[in-house]
Amino acid sequence: MIGGRGPGWGVDFGEEGEIPPDATAAVSDAAAGRIVAEARRAGRPVGPVVLTGGDLARTLGMVPARTARTRPAAGTGARFEVDVGAALVDGRVAYFVAHLVARRSWWRGRLLVAANASFIGRWNAAPRSHPGDGRLDVFDASPPLAVRLAARRRLSSGTHVPHPDITQRRTAAAQYDLDPALDVYVDGHRLARARTLSLRVEPGALEVWIPAGP
Repeated sequence: MIGGRGPGWGVDFGEEGEIPPDATAAVSDAAAGRIVAEARRAGRPVGPVVLTGGDLARTLGMVPARTARTRPAAGTGARFEVDVGAALVDGRVAYFVAHLVARRSWWRGRLLVAANASFIGRWNAAPRSHPGDGRLDVFDASPPLAVRLAARRRLSSGTHVPHPDITQRRTAAAQYDLDPALDVYVDGHRLARARTLSLRVEPGALEVWIPAGP
């Protein structure tokens, strides 16, 4: 079923079709984010993107064994109109398609995650995140080590939330003071250490394709 992976996802999210010949292949979330950023800087529309790997691709149904493989932007696939996350990080604009993470360490201090996709690597970190609902799933927590260790054991199955030590919200826009400053990672790549963070969603801003299996 197209678009049927996540909770509450219906058959109306995603459709099968022919991949446009002008689609650009992106092997990772970061590569897709760069395509968005380059189009925004140039003041032009974002063209269709074929996802061949990454956490957004997995969220949209690409099985892990097929992720991060280069495939030609041709043939048939599943088409989705997905949201794009926009962040203002100490005044610097950044775009992300899968997730933004602000942290010093996974094991101590504050941890803030803004998710447009369910997965962060092996972890089903935001199990209810829907890439086309016009919202980011934001988790904000500073739990003790024992809680982090227990959560880690549940991350692969997505059963670590809800939890009383993890604040969870679904939002189209939010602002955060990061004090002390945190390292901000956009689609898995470190952007900067920052003290202020503004988030917003661009609903349905990106047309992505998941190539059909062999």
